Amino acid sequence: MQFSIWRFALKMLQRDWRAGELRFLLIALIVAVASLSSVGFFVDRLRSGLERDAHQVLGADLLVTSTKEIPTSWKELASTYQLRQAQTVVFPSMALTGTGESGRAKLVTLKAVTDSYPLRGQLKLQQGTREVATTSIPRRGTAWIDPALFGSLNIRLGDTLRLGEREFVVEQSIASEPDRGSGFLGFSPRVMIAFDDLAATELVQDGSRVTYRLLVAGDQTAVVNFKTKLEKEIDVAGLKGVRIETIENGNEQLRATLDRAEQFLAMVSMLSAMLAAVAVAMAARRYMLRHIDACAMLRCLGLTQNQVTKMYLIEFLLLGLLGSLLGVLFGYLSHFLLLEWLGKLVSNDLPLPTILPAWQGVLIGILLLVGFAMPPILQLRNVPHNQVIRREQDAPKPMAILTYGFGLLVFVGIMLWQSGNIKVGLMVAVGFMLGLLLFSLIARASIYLLKHLRSSFNFAAWRFAMTALQRRPGATVIQVVSLSLGLMALLLLTVVRGDLIAAWKQSTPADAPNHFVINIQPDQKDAIAKRINDFSQPQIYPMMRGRLIQINDRVLKPDSYQEERANALVEREFNLSTMSELPPLNKITAGEWFQANGQTEAEASVEEGLAKTLKLQLGDIMSFDIAGQKVSAKITSLRKLDWGSMRVNFFVVISPNAMRNMPATYITAMRIPDDQKQFANQLTLDYPNLTVMDVGAILKQLQDILDQVILAVEFLFMFTLASGVLVLYAALAGSQDLRMREAALLRALGATRSQLSKAQWLEFTLVGGLAGLLAASGATVIGWALATYAFKFAWSFSPLVMIAGVGVGAICALLGGWLGLRNVLNQPPLLSLRNS
Repeated sequence: MQFSIWRFALKMLQRDWRAGELRFLLIALIVAVASLSSVGFFVDRLRSGLERDAHQVLGADLLVTSTKEIPTSWKELASTYQLRQAQTVVFPSMALTGTGESGRAKLVTLKAVTDSYPLRGQLKLQQGTREVATTSIPRRGTAWIDPALFGSLNIRLGDTLRLGEREFVVEQSIASEPDRGSGFLGFSPRVMIAFDDLAATELVQDGSRVTYRLLVAGDQTAVVNFKTKLEKEIDVAGLKGVRIETIENGNEQLRATLDRAEQFLAMVSMLSAMLAAVAVAMAARRYMLRHIDACAMLRCLGLTQNQVTKMYLIEFLLLGLLGSLLGVLFGYLSHFLLLEWLGKLVSNDLPLPTILPAWQGVLIGILLLVGFAMPPILQLRNVPHNQVIRREQDAPKPMAILTYGFGLLVFVGIMLWQSGNIKVGLMVAVGFMLGLLLFSLIARASIYLLKHLRSSFNFAAWRFAMTALQRRPGATVIQVVSLSLGLMALLLLTVVRGDLIAAWKQSTPADAPNHFVINIQPDQKDAIAKRINDFSQPQIYPMMRGRLIQINDRVLKPDSYQEERANALVEREFNLSTMSELPPLNKITAGEWFQANGQTEAEASVEEGLAKTLKLQLGDIMSFDIAGQKVSAKITSLRKLDWGSMRVNFFVVISPNAMRNMPATYITAMRIPDDQKQFANQLTLDYPNLTVMDVGAILKQLQDILDQVILAVEFLFMFTLASGVLVLYAALAGSQDLRMREAALLRALGATRSQLSKAQWLEFTLVGGLAGLLAASGATVIGWALATYAFKFAWSFSPLVMIAGVGVGAICALLGGWLGLRNVLNQPPLLSLRNS
C-alpha cells in the first residue's frame, strides 16, 4: 500500500503541474532559496580563502607593529631564538614626476622593505598579462609601483619617480603583496623601495605618520617563546603604540570583518526569503482551497485521513526538493555576479565553494515549504466526505492551528540561522512580525472606517465595492499587507535610495576644502601661508601627536574599557592641537572655552563623541605622552564638530599655556579650483616633505567602492523585488476564485457588466491605494532612520514617495484585478458559476 501512495502522489503531482497549480509555489520557493544560497556560496568562498591564506596574511608567523623605530634589542632577541627576520616601514607620502607645468603628484603609500621580505607568502609582479612570483625586492635606486600609478602619473617602466629628496627609476609593477590585507584594497596606491634607500629620501621626520614593522618566522615553539618574552619587555617598559599580531589574532580581526559583511548581505537576502515565505504560505492556502472538492472526492472513493495526508506531503516534499535544487543552482550562478561586482573589495582568486551552502539551501527550501504549507495540508486532511454536496467549509481544527505556530518557529529559526547571531536574528524576525502586525491593524482599521462610507455615494458600483471589502475583511487585509510589503521593497530600492544619496551629497558644502596639506614644518609655515593665500584665508593649525596615558588617577591600559573602539582609541596616538580661539564651525555644548587672559591652569576642549566613548566629563584630567613629555589638562568644555564641512578638526584641543615648546608640525585645508590643480603638484615639487591629500580624489575612490557595494546590494534586492512581485500576485490571486463566483452570482441576480466592472475598479483602487500609502510610509520611516542613525545626515521628507506609493499601488492592484477577472465579465454567468 505504501508503494501505491507514492505512485498516486506522483500522478497528483503531474496532474497539478499540468493544470498550473504548482508553478507559482515552485517559483516562490526558487526565489527564496536562490537569494539565500547566493550569499551562502559567496561567504563560503571568502571563508575558504581566509583559511587557505591564513599563513600569508601577515607575511610572517608573527608581526610586531610600532609607531616608533624597532629597537635593536628586539631584533637581537629574535636572533637568539633563531628566527628569520624582515623589516618594513610604511607611511603616506607624495610621489612626483616631471617638472613645472608637466609635473604630476599623487598621494601614495610608501613601503620600504629589507632583503628577506616577505617571510611567508609570495610577492608577485605584473609582467604583461601574467602575474609572476619573485623572491627579490627593489634594487637600490629603483622603485616598484602599483599599476594604477602608470596612468595617474603618466609614466612608464624606466621613467623617474621622485620621493622626497631622492629620485628612483620605476623598474617593476606590483601585482600583489601577501601582507597587504585579505584582498581588500587601500585608498592609496603602493610604491615599494629598498629599506636602505629610505634615509636618502629624508621623508621620515618628527611628526611623520610612520608605521614600523618587524616580521619574524620560524619554529612554532620559538615564535611562541619570542612572543611571550617580547610581551613581558613591552609591559615592563610601559611602551605604547606597539602591537603584536599572529595568525590567530590577525585572523580574528579578518573574521570579524567578514562576519559583519556576511550579516549585512544576509539581512538583504533574508528580506527576500521572508517575502517569499509569505508568497509560499499564500500559494499553499490557495492550493488548499482549490483542492477541497478533489480531496472530498478522494475520501468518498475510500482514502483515509492518513493516506490523504501522506499523499499531499509526498507531493509537497517532491516539489520542495525540486524547487530547492533549482534555487541552489540559480544561487550558485548568481554568486559569480556578486564576486564580479565586488571585485574592488575582494580577491577573485578564491577557492571553489564547498557543498555546505548547497545542503543549507536545500534544507531551507524544505523547511520553508513544510513550515508554511503544513497548515493548509492538515486542513485538507480534515475535509469530510459530504463536502461534495455541502459547500460550507469547517473551521480549522486545533492541530491545524498549531501548525501555524510551527511555521512561525521555522521562520524564526531560519532568521537565527542565517544571521549567525541570536540578537540580530531575533531583532530582524521580531521587527518583521511587528511590521506585519502594524500593517494588518492599520489595514483592518481602514476597512472598518470605509464601512461608514458605503452610503456616501448613491450608485450601485460604489455599494458593491464597499460590500465586497466588508464581506472578506481577512482576505482584504492579507492583500493590503502583501501589496504594501512588495511595494515597500520597490520604493526603498528606487525613490528612497535616490533621496538618501542626494541627501548625502548635499551634506558636504559646495565650498568645502578639497585638499589637505600636512607635515608643514615650523620654518615653512609663513611661506606656505603666503602661497595658499590666493585661494582662501589660510588657517594653519599646529598639530602634535600624543598618546592618552591617564585619566584622573587611572593609568590607562589596552584593556581599560569594555568597548573595543574605546580601547583602540587608548592604543592610538591622537592628533592634538592648541589655539586660543574657538575654531570655526565648532560649537560648545558644555562648559566654556579657554579663558582669554591670565589663564594658569592647563585646559582641554574635547569632542563630545570622544567624551562619550571614553566616558569623560567636565573636570576630568587628561594626561598625554607627547614626545616623551607628560602633559596634563583639565576638561573645561565639550565641542560638537561639523565633520561634513571637510575642514581641519581635532578631537582634543589643549590651551596654549600647556603646549609651549612642544614639537609640532602644521596642517591646513584649502579648496583648489579644478582648473588650477597644478598648484598642488607645484607645491609638492617645491616642498617635497609635504603631503598634499586630494580629498576629492579620495572621495571619488570611496564613491567608486560604494558603487560596487550598492551594485551588489541592488543585485540581491532583485531577489527581494521578485519576492515582492510574487507576493503581489499571490495576494490578488488568493481571492480570485471567490471573486469570480461572486461576480457571476451578481450578474445572475441582475447586476450589469458595467456596474460590476466599475465596482472592481473601485475596490482594487482602494486596496492598492491603501497598500501604497502604507508602503510609502514604511519606506519613508526606514529612510529617515537610515539617514539619522546610520549615515548621520539631515533627512528631508519627499512627497514623491507618497505619490509614487499610492499611484503604483493602485496601478498594480488594478492590473492584477483586471488580469484575474477580465474573463468573468466576458462570459455568461452560468458558465462562470459552473466553472467555479
